[in-house]
Amino acid sequence: MKEFSEEVAKLKCFKGISTQTALAFVTEVEDFQRSPTARSFMAYLGLVTSEHSSGGRRVQGGITKAGNRHVRSLLVESSWHFRYPFVQKSRALKERQQHQDIAIVSYANKANNRLTRKFSKMTYRNKSTKTTVVAVAREMSGFVWGMMTGNIV
Repeated sequence: MKEFSEEVAKLKCFKGISTQTALAFVTEVEDFQRSPTARSFMAYLGLVTSEHSSGGRRVQGGITKAGNRHVRSLLVESSWHFRYPFVQKSRALKERQQHQDIAIVSYANKANNRLTRKFSKMTYRNKSTKTTVVAVAREMSGFVWGMMTGNIV
């Protein structure tokens, strides 16, 4: 566990990700650098939409579900936490972010705010809850990839 402690501590700065979830991400994915972009990481997890196109016709379907099923399900479970407004940080989240670099904490806070807004907007537009949760999980995977590769702009 000590060899993964730095990566796990970074991931725990996100809302909805605790020690076990973060450790599962780190051990299942192993090398986040193998995906050159966040979009390719989302595709690796199977969180992108499928497409059936022919000629001038373009039809998009549900998510592909290709790739790592365990990490995908963990992201979906974590994204349920964004259905509640992010008005104030919980005590547990403050403790998890306490000993981290300020850039990492600000990136995680930006992600937490954006994902909460996305959940609210999609719910307001009468999207189904299942669709909303998967869309938030897809975007969350991009933030996780950014955190683990150091792309925290």
